[in-house]
Amino acid sequence: MRLRDKNSVSLAGEFAALSQLALRNCHASMTLGRTKGVDILISDPAKRMFRLEVKTTCQNSKKVATKANVFGRFLDSWMMSEKYERIVDPALFYCFVHIVDLEKEKIFRFFILPSNVVAKYVKEEHQYWLKAKKEEGKKVKNTKMRLLRIGLEGEQYPGDTPLATHYENNWDFV
Repeated sequence: MRLRDKNSVSLAGEFAALSQLALRNCHASMTLGRTKGVDILISDPAKRMFRLEVKTTCQNSKKVATKANVFGRFLDSWMMSEKYERIVDPALFYCFVHIVDLEKEKIFRFFILPSNVVAKYVKEEHQYWLKAKKEEGKKVKNTKMRLLRIGLEGEQYPGDTPLATHYENNWDFV
C-alpha cells in the first residue's frame, strides 16, 4: 500500500466532516488557505455561527484499541500543541476524525468535542504524563506537544478522559 500524504488525510477528514454537516442541513464551508484556528465555518438553521477544527488520523487495521503504559487502552489519539490548553470558546468545536483505511472499505468515525473539554483534557493529560514520568524516575522535557485521546467505556483513566460513547457523532452542537 502507498504511503499516505498527511495533507491528503487531513483533507479527507475535513471533507468527511463537511459532508456530515451537509446531511444535517447546516450551511457549512471549508476555510481553504491560511485561516487560523478553524477548518469549517458553520451556520445552523437558527442562524447561529460555529467554528469547527478538524483533526484526522488514519490506520490500516480494524484494531479496537491502542494501549499506552501511562494511560491504558483508548480508541485513538490526535497530536495537538500546547496552545489548545488555553482555547475555550463556546462557538468552537473540534471534530476528531478516525479513519480505518482497509483495502476494500473505508470506515469514518467522528468525535465532536467542545473547546472547553479539549482544553481541560490536553492540559490535565500533559500534567499527569509529566508527573507519571517523574515518579518512574525518568527525566522528562516539558515539550509543546500534547495528545487528545478518545477513551473507551469501561476503562479506568487517570483523568476526565473524553469517551467514544459520549462524543461519537455528537453533531447536536449545531
